[in-house]
Amino acid sequence: MKNIVLIGFMGVGKGSVARETLKHSNYMAIDTDDLIESMENRKIKSIFENDGEAYFRKLEKNIAKWLENSVNDTLISTGGGFYKQTNLKKIGIIVLLDSPFDAIIKRIKEHPNAEKKLKKRPLLKDLKKAKELYKQRRPEYLKLADIVIDVTDKSARDCAKELLKKVKKHA
Repeated sequence: MKNIVLIGFMGVGKGSVARETLKHSNYMAIDTDDLIESMENRKIKSIFENDGEAYFRKLEKNIAKWLENSVNDTLISTGGGFYKQTNLKKIGIIVLLDSPFDAIIKRIKEHPNAEKKLKKRPLLKDLKKAKELYKQRRPEYLKLADIVIDVTDKSARDCAKELLKKVKKHA
C-alpha cells in the first residue's frame, strides 16, 4: 500500500472523505492542517493572523519533508494550498477531490457547522477573492492529480468507495 494524498480546494470535503475511507480500508490517516495546529499549539486562523501565510507555508514544507521520509500506508488529507509542495509526488498517489466553486460554498453553507467551518478558513472570508484563488488553483490541481474524483452532490461514502476503487487500479 502506498500513501494516498488528498488535494483539492478548501471545503471540498477532504476530511469527510478521508474519515469515510478509513471505515472501508486498512489505511491510517493524517491531516496536515491538524498536524500544524498540534505542532504550533494554535489554530491555523491564528497562525495566519499572527505570522502570515508565508510562515504557514513554511510549516507545510516541513510537514511535507517529514511525510516523504517517515510515513507509509497512510491517507493524508491536506490543506488547500499544500499541493504546492515540490515533493508531493514522492509522498504518494495524488487524488484530487474536485467540485465547482459554487458547489463547494453551497456544501459548506448547508453543513450543520457552517459558521464554524467558514470561520476556520481565513481565505474564505472574501468569496470574490476565494473564487479567484479557486480559478487559479484548479488547473494546477488537475495537472498534479493521478486520480480525479468529482465529489459534487455525492456522499462522502460514495466518494470513499470510488477513491479506493481507483487507487487499487492505479497501484
